[in-house]
Amino acid sequence: MAVLTRLIKGAALGAAMVAGFATAGTAQEMSFFRIGTGGTAGTYYPVGGLIANAISNPPGSRACEDGGSCGAPGVVATAIASNGSVANVNAIAGGTLESGFVQSDVATWAQTGTGIWEGRDAVADLRAIANLYPESIHLVASAASGITSVEDLRGKRVSLDEPGSGTLVDARIILEAYGISESDIQAEFLKPNQAADRMRDGAMDAFFFVGGFPAGAIAELSSQHAITLVPITGEAADQIVADYPFFAEDTVPAGTYDGVDADVTTLSVGAQWVTNANLPEEQIYEITKALWNDNTRALLDSGHAKGRMITAETALDGVGIPLHPGAERFYREAGLLAD
Repeated sequence: MAVLTRLIKGAALGAAMVAGFATAGTAQEMSFFRIGTGGTAGTYYPVGGLIANAISNPPGSRACEDGGSCGAPGVVATAIASNGSVANVNAIAGGTLESGFVQSDVATWAQTGTGIWEGRDAVADLRAIANLYPESIHLVASAASGITSVEDLRGKRVSLDEPGSGTLVDARIILEAYGISESDIQAEFLKPNQAADRMRDGAMDAFFFVGGFPAGAIAELSSQHAITLVPITGEAADQIVADYPFFAEDTVPAGTYDGVDADVTTLSVGAQWVTNANLPEEQIYEITKALWNDNTRALLDSGHAKGRMITAETALDGVGIPLHPGAERFYREAGLLAD
């Protein structure tokens, strides 16, 4: 009987504790917020980790003014490795991601049902949180391949990146502009780190990668293997910029990668952080606010070379899709968006 009494008392105490936690939890609900990025060897993934850390503020965290988290109240954010831009758009549309990083061209095409999305259902609910930084188009060639121009790719083993990536979309645009079809090359579809491994083994001549420099996979490769960073210039490049307003001329500075001792002219697109229009306005408002506070500024400046290029002043540059209402409210309050 005594044992039974103790069990009943223990059960009652446990129920009271659960009830207490439930009551306390109502003060601030916890919400998980996933950020789809890209492959772990690219730039999206480490930048996504920085931003996830900056915007997280789990229930019970120490207050920002007391040296604690300055993120969005109740938010626990995580950076998720993915296949890249197209895959992130599809996951946001399908509800398996709350947000993701997407190239500006892919975001606009998806939201409007144009370009590569023509003939498919437009992702009409795709909304922008912020433009982040320019993504440089890298065309990396093994020095031993003798490739020094886009035209030299003919007959070579070239990786265009994996299906679902924005890199694959842009690689096809570039090849077409230079009059090269996929049948003119030995096309493969690998992640940049896989393509780099193949190049080290002598089984890959060149590969495309779109991302902020320095890209981890390319930096590691250049430290072990002689590479050439092939320029994307001339009339074909000028025509790409004229035909697609998402592209801009860009420069990868000398010394960014081992053995690349001169500036290399190429093209770039914007990396943008997008979400679904169905997410609560208040949540996205707080997340946008957290992205641009002083603590996040310090994290971005010290965490990655591209972090210093993520600024509130350029947050709306090249955004070709509607802003999420929560983000729009923040930018209006901050004076970055005119009424």
